[in-house]
Amino acid sequence: MIRVLLADDQSLVRAGFRALLDAQSDIEVVAEAADGEEAVRSIRELRPDVVLMDIRMPRLDGLAATREVTGDAGLHGVKVVMLTTFELDEYVFEAIRSGASGFLVKDTEPEELLRAVRAVVAGDALLSPGVTRRLIAEFAARSKEPAAAGETARLTEREREVMALVGIGLSNEEIARRLVVSPLTAKTHVSRTMVKLGARDRAQLVVLAYESGLVRPGWLG
Repeated sequence: MIRVLLADDQSLVRAGFRALLDAQSDIEVVAEAADGEEAVRSIRELRPDVVLMDIRMPRLDGLAATREVTGDAGLHGVKVVMLTTFELDEYVFEAIRSGASGFLVKDTEPEELLRAVRAVVAGDALLSPGVTRRLIAEFAARSKEPAAAGETARLTEREREVMALVGIGLSNEEIARRLVVSPLTAKTHVSRTMVKLGARDRAQLVVLAYESGLVRPGWLG
């Protein structure tokens, strides 16, 4: 059972999401929160698998709440998906930098919401390949000079190659085709890379790929 917490200051949004999610046999809404402070308290108490977190909330906004969650080692398994009104919301970039596993537009289709919840639990991130590439392009445009290799030095040559491909937005299947390996092998390389670097998910791996210099602005194809 996938346990979900809804954090949004609009009761109608929460009610709509709850009705859809609770109707699924493998998903359960364990709590709702109307502001960021309430969300963080409930997350620490209940440790849900997924949090659907509105970016704009009173008392503590979604970005600050996400940073508190992702910065707490005891909540490492909690995946945060940001809710936004517009697909290219100015805060989406900061949400990913804050440790969010991805984001959803509030008027997303029901099937996409369900797919997204299940995807982040499975370890995927950023949800849509097209959106992934736009976010990466935004990150590339804002990225600073890469830091020294540092932690990536512990990766094998193949793992660094895989990390770079994740960094340009490729899925496991696309990585498998690029490297002429099976999708399972590609997934295994991605998982090992995340473990070695302590990355929460693919979203953080993308950020690390740019910060380490494995991927540079202009590499998007």
